[in-house]
Amino acid sequence: MKIAVVDYGSGNLASASRAVQLAAERAGLPVQVLVTSEPVEIRSADRIVLPGQGAFADCMSGLESVPGLRDALDQAVEGGAPFLGICVGMQLMAARGLEYGATDGLNWIAGEITRMPAEGLRLPQMGWNALDFAADAHPLLAGLVPGDHVYFTHSYALTDGDAAECLATTDYGGPVVAMVARGNRAGTQFHPEKSQEVGLTIMGNFLKWTP
Repeated sequence: MKIAVVDYGSGNLASASRAVQLAAERAGLPVQVLVTSEPVEIRSADRIVLPGQGAFADCMSGLESVPGLRDALDQAVEGGAPFLGICVGMQLMAARGLEYGATDGLNWIAGEITRMPAEGLRLPQMGWNALDFAADAHPLLAGLVPGDHVYFTHSYALTDGDAAECLATTDYGGPVVAMVARGNRAGTQFHPEKSQEVGLTIMGNFLKWTP
C-alpha cells in the first residue's frame, strides 16, 4: 500500500511521514510512505495525507504553485483514495479561508475557516485539549473515548460547517471543530503526529479505513 504525504512547501512532512510509518508497523500493515509533490505519484497512491502549517492563503498558494498537483489531488480523491488533511491540510478542505483575506479552498466540505473567538483566551490555541464525540461516530475514532487528548496549534477554525460532516469537537472558549469527514475525505484540526498514542491510533485507523 502506497501512502503519499503531499509536499507543497508547508513543512511538517518528516513528522507526518514518520507517524504514518509507525502506525503502519503497529497495525502490521506493509506500506510505502512517499513524501512527494509529483502528480503521477499522487494519482497512483492508495491513500493521501496532506499536512499543513502556517496561513491558509500561503498553504493554498503553495498547493496551486506546483504544476498539476491540485488536479492530481482532485483526481485521486474523486477516484476514491482515502484522504487525511492535518491542521491547515484539514482547513484547505473547506469552501474558503478568511485568513489574510478571502481565499478559495478545495470545497470538499461545507463551511469556511475563520479566526476563533476564544474570548479571554490566548491565540493560537497551543497545546493539549480533549476531544468530544459521539460513540461510534466514525471508524477513524475507533478505540478512542471522549476526553482523550490531542495536540492543537491554531488560531483559525471551521465555522458554518455541516453538522453531519463534523466528527469531533474540542472546547476553547466554546465548541471548536476538531475533526471532519465526508465520504473518503477526512481531516483533523489537531496534529495526530504530535498526539502520541491517541494520534497513532487515529493514523492506524486511517490506514485501515475503507470508506
